[in-house]
Amino acid sequence: MYPNRKEYLLIQPENYRINSLSGKVPTWFAWILAVLLLLFFGITYRVLASMMVNTVISLPVPLSDFPKSIDNWKGTEQSIPTTTREYMEKNFADDYLSRRYVNNDSQDWADVYVVYCASRPGGMLGHEPRVCYPGNGWVHDTTDLSSFTTKQGRKVDCLIHRFHKPAPEYVEIIILNFYIVNGHLSTNQRGFSGFYGRKFNLARNPARYVAQVQISSTMENSIRMAAKDMTELILDFLPDENGSVSAFEKYGHY
Repeated sequence: MYPNRKEYLLIQPENYRINSLSGKVPTWFAWILAVLLLLFFGITYRVLASMMVNTVISLPVPLSDFPKSIDNWKGTEQSIPTTTREYMEKNFADDYLSRRYVNNDSQDWADVYVVYCASRPGGMLGHEPRVCYPGNGWVHDTTDLSSFTTKQGRKVDCLIHRFHKPAPEYVEIIILNFYIVNGHLSTNQRGFSGFYGRKFNLARNPARYVAQVQISSTMENSIRMAAKDMTELILDFLPDENGSVSAFEKYGHY
């Protein structure tokens, strides 16, 4: 008679061990292998990304070439505090513009700030007036969805933020704010807050980017005038949805 299974295993343990190894890979082993592979590729990606982030992705025409004379507006460089500038350059900014423009006719003034992020598009997450200004002592009053029309007739949606600094140095500031994501205009961060937007731009494609525009002053009329006169020029310096940069044809470079 043949022995039952228990007796068979006791008699021939070596055969059982060989047969069990020749079957399917144990589930626990497959999970461990999958985790190790994920860790390997994750570490490899991070290493490659860290090698890339210290090298900026340049625009075909740098923002420093943005005109200082625009119709009746005359611009002068507006300094950014050293600690803020170093943080920007280290964490997200590949190029930026910070100028104060004064209108020679009306004497209106507006501070124009543009930051371009291509090597780390997701680095712009959280960097918006409602976060940054309170961090520098401003009190947030309101934020409203609005729009304006450029000189060329394009309607642009934007946000209007209002802040003040409390007494004794009471002062108010109004900020017109919008984003450009891969050539498309936006008023929120949903366009670059997903997984794709947070990934490092290892392909070093200058047309995959996030740019933020902020135009600020103490008078709403001033920021709206500046936005009307300057927005199309700002967009000329940034890649459109097809990757083309209009300013390249005007100024050359690269």
